[in-house]
Amino acid sequence: MKHLLNTLFVMTQGAWLSQKGEEIIVHLDKETRKSYPIHIFESIICFGRVSATGPLLGFCASNGVPISFFSEQGRYLARVDGPVRGNVLLRRQQYRKADEVNCSSKIAQSILIAKLSNSRKVLMRFLRDNNNDENEFPEVTSAINNLAIIAKEISSHISLDELRGFEGDAARCYFGAFNNLILTQKDFFEFKDRNRRPPMDRVNAMLSYVYSLLAHDVASALEGVGLDPAVGYLHRDRPGRPSLALDIMEEFRSWLADRIVLSLINLRQVDSRGFTISENGAVTMDEVTRKKIIAAWQSRKQDELTHPFIGEKISIGLLPHIQARLLAKHIRGDLEAYPPFVWR
Repeated sequence: MKHLLNTLFVMTQGAWLSQKGEEIIVHLDKETRKSYPIHIFESIICFGRVSATGPLLGFCASNGVPISFFSEQGRYLARVDGPVRGNVLLRRQQYRKADEVNCSSKIAQSILIAKLSNSRKVLMRFLRDNNNDENEFPEVTSAINNLAIIAKEISSHISLDELRGFEGDAARCYFGAFNNLILTQKDFFEFKDRNRRPPMDRVNAMLSYVYSLLAHDVASALEGVGLDPAVGYLHRDRPGRPSLALDIMEEFRSWLADRIVLSLINLRQVDSRGFTISENGAVTMDEVTRKKIIAAWQSRKQDELTHPFIGEKISIGLLPHIQARLLAKHIRGDLEAYPPFVWR
């Protein structure tokens, strides 16, 4: 159990929740482990084999404390909320802000500044781990410097079209140095540029797959707090596209998703024979390779770090839920600005 941002996160498998008076009771192995007064919470998040009694569900709903249920892997399952408070009011405000250019620009600007900061730190960490040899990796050094310049431009511009243009420049700059970060199996895992739908090389196939896992986790977290994953601020609305999830995952792409792919390659944990190249050049992964990536993804989500905004130590798997809750607080007006995740 963890209490963050006025939210109770219940991750202990087999735990169950009940009500006693004005308190929420957490049980495990036929014992009472914790009790909390209802008024200290805004919501409850349950992962995996965590259950709640019917009276507790009604009690929380009547007190405006929604309960969201996720699978152990983070897939959104259901949400129990009261008849007045909840999704409708929050989503109406979300849609209003999406229609206000200035509001959308400020959120997009914050996300992009965090994305560029995190991307630079990935490249800087790479140089540090390789004896800070700038002469051996001039493309990496150049990308670090150019990303800093683009970040300054983003800080002084709030036009959405300009921000999207700078984001494209930053992506080309970052991925222009990406092949340098691949240190082993270069004959089979060479990266020339970012391509997708379909991916045309093994590295892009892995990146696309991990990005899909990340987008799934972020979308589930957004649904868990009552936000609409389809209506974003940086990414334009498009039928079938989770634009808000794509917005928030920008903060996690480089330092989380990309580094998992690089580790799997550099540590030789994936085999080049686990990929199939079709006649049109499209690359697909076999089931064994996908399982290895999923295992690495789930393992990484168990690692812990200290969140830079709330100052609490949490598992990486909870980060999308924290960011979703912070965004919801900003949309409701409880936070003046949205604080994106900046890797340290």
